[in-house]
Amino acid sequence: MAAIGLSIGFVLWCAAIGWVATDAARRHRSWFGWALLVGTTNIFGLALWLIARRRIPVVDVRLTPLKRVLLWLAPVPVLIVSSVLALQVGTLLSLMQVARVEGVAMAPTINNQDRLIVNKLAYLVHPPQRGDIVMHRYPRDPAKTFVKRVIAMGGDTVRSVEGRVFVNDAPLNEGYVASEYRSHDSWGPWTLPEGQYFVMGDHRNNSSDSRTWGLVSADLMLGRIAARWWPIGDVKAF
Repeated sequence: MAAIGLSIGFVLWCAAIGWVATDAARRHRSWFGWALLVGTTNIFGLALWLIARRRIPVVDVRLTPLKRVLLWLAPVPVLIVSSVLALQVGTLLSLMQVARVEGVAMAPTINNQDRLIVNKLAYLVHPPQRGDIVMHRYPRDPAKTFVKRVIAMGGDTVRSVEGRVFVNDAPLNEGYVASEYRSHDSWGPWTLPEGQYFVMGDHRNNSSDSRTWGLVSADLMLGRIAARWWPIGDVKAF
């Protein structure tokens, strides 16, 4: 029964596209544009054409038989184009991810309940860089994900002196850390193996990060935070 229903649906879909393509051509409108709209949005595109056609007079009362046949074959190119579009959109969506932040570890840069867009393509092109805000899997429980900032990478030596972070003996310019969120801890120096990253939250005195649970390997990096899209008043690209 399901196969019969799908077959009937496909026939109706083709008939709607063919009829709209023919009707649009008789009115000297973009037959392919309207056919593609109906093919990709189904009943919504068909309803829109039914409304639009009432204001567009018929110009070609009779189409040639060949042209009529070709117009009724419009579902073929529509199917091809819509399949390509679906593939492209699917690929794009697979390379982007929407995430919601739980907690204040990255405040004030990113706040609790902020909605973010994660660029999963970024680290397929090049490795994470110092200063990147990333989403990564928690090394002790890969089912969990964290949002942190990359402080140091493989080959770097990182240390802290009363909250002042040094990478390769050079102090970091950490203007993103608010004065009231600074920590006063001292640790290191630690030299990172290749393929490992030292990450920290911007809310230094309220962040669980590499200081307590260690390094993040390259394979746990999910993507770079590209933007915050919610709240609307705080939309920002990173």
